[in-house]
Amino acid sequence: MRSRTRTRTRIRTLAVPLLLAGALLATAGLTTPAAATAPAPTHLTVAADGSAAFTGVQAAIDAVPAGNTSPVTITVQPGVYRETVVVPSNKPHIRLVGSTGRAADVTIVYNNSSGTPKPGGGTYGTSGSATFMADADDFEARHLTFANDFDELAHADQPNHQAVALRTRGDRIVLANIAAHGDQDTLLLDSANKDRQGRVHISDSLITGNVDFIFGRATAVITDSVIEVTRRPDGTSAGYVTAPSTAAQFPGFLITDSVITGNVGDGTYYLGRPWYAGGDATLHPQVTIRDTHLSAAVRATPWTDMSGFPWQGARFAEYHNTGPGSAPPTTNRPHLTDQQAAAHTPATWLGGWTP
Repeated sequence: MRSRTRTRTRIRTLAVPLLLAGALLATAGLTTPAAATAPAPTHLTVAADGSAAFTGVQAAIDAVPAGNTSPVTITVQPGVYRETVVVPSNKPHIRLVGSTGRAADVTIVYNNSSGTPKPGGGTYGTSGSATFMADADDFEARHLTFANDFDELAHADQPNHQAVALRTRGDRIVLANIAAHGDQDTLLLDSANKDRQGRVHISDSLITGNVDFIFGRATAVITDSVIEVTRRPDGTSAGYVTAPSTAAQFPGFLITDSVITGNVGDGTYYLGRPWYAGGDATLHPQVTIRDTHLSAAVRATPWTDMSGFPWQGARFAEYHNTGPGSAPPTTNRPHLTDQQAAAHTPATWLGGWTP
């Protein structure tokens, strides 16, 4: 009996300092081990029919803790998800995957445009119109469709019809077997700022649009993909595939081993024009298109000026393209030499990053 009494007394004696320690930790804003934060999830599932924990993509992304250091896979079941989605810059390592392996089975779509009024006043602007915004580093999207179905004809009285389907701002972005659908400004490949490189690798994908529909200042490689030019909503056939705003110290867009095509009039689409965003003359826009099949939609003189800046001041070039839209080099159609082309490859473009 005396042994048990001594034991109970000892437990009570030890409990007092433990309780005091817990109180001091709480006062200091700390936690005891028993109250430590639960580990971040590694796999989340989204299903529009309610069969998973989340019915929307944004809700699943919101469940990822900020500052996560390990990969989180979000699997999205088939369906149409009408919502705008933001992957904030403080949530890297997110991998968003369509469950069936077919991009057409999972669509994330909305209909904001640059001129669409915001609930709190003002308008969204081009960048803010994006249906999906991937602002974090090390983001991956696979087997998904991103779309902006803004109706230009229904809003003919509204200015600024730019409507982005997918915007990227982070570095080391992987987009594989995705589709991006829109009209003007479909795919904004950007970076956090002019002095920070945002590298993007796009493969086995479909990108559609008609005016500047691949644009921005990112360093992007588009390979083994189909780039489809479409008619304007009023049925006319004219437009521009790319509008790079590359900073002078970085490479711009490299399109390789792909197809540029579309059910449009022959010779009605430019391969690109230089976008000196904000009139910044220090930019040096760049596009190289190589080893790619060009349909008859491409103009014989494939580059043109933009906002008073001549295309000749940009870094525009072709190399070993084929198809009815291709042509030998001229003063209006610069081609790379074999020696120059050796530096225009995915490996050199991405600077040591292997997707």
